[in-house]
Amino acid sequence: MEYTGERIIPEKMNPMNGMLLEHIARYYFAMPFVHGRVLDIACGSGYGSKMLAKARKKHISEIIGADINEETVHYGQKYYYHPLVSYKVADALNPNICDLLGTFNTIVSFETIEHVQDDKAFMQQMLKLLKPGGTLILSTPFGQGRGKKTNEPFHYHQLTVEEFKELFAPFHSVEYYFQKGVMFEPPRPDIHYPIGVAIAHK
Repeated sequence: MEYTGERIIPEKMNPMNGMLLEHIARYYFAMPFVHGRVLDIACGSGYGSKMLAKARKKHISEIIGADINEETVHYGQKYYYHPLVSYKVADALNPNICDLLGTFNTIVSFETIEHVQDDKAFMQQMLKLLKPGGTLILSTPFGQGRGKKTNEPFHYHQLTVEEFKELFAPFHSVEYYFQKGVMFEPPRPDIHYPIGVAIAHK
């Protein structure tokens, strides 16, 4: 499998590649919040699922790395094996996804929602997949807003900060952080943050 655009395959990339470092940083950021049965939705090549499994093996029971791309799933099975990780082909918008995957204590969703035309439907699926009290850790790049064109050929749109926050209205509580490079922090005035990260509790 070749590296194409937004598909992160660490062993095929320069270790100082900025996109790679940002993606790895998101998994490190999520680690303290990951517990129980875990879903890494749109897991890509699987490197992040294995990272979480190794780092949180005392706190998790299982990780499902799910991706819509069958070739990607096979790559994860071959190169990112871990006894706590299972890789499965799954469409996040499949109405029967709970029958296929079950429900989870933790879901991580990094740079996924901008690839989905109906982001609100995606969020409803995440709520269905979460157990009561479960945690969703979700990131996405900011842009001109829902329905607006982006410079990224694989993105349907990129939400504004306000639209991003509105997605989490159904959740019991939410903490917002913003990412710039490998740095995460609560928002500070007069700083442009390209990526938002939410830790949302059902």
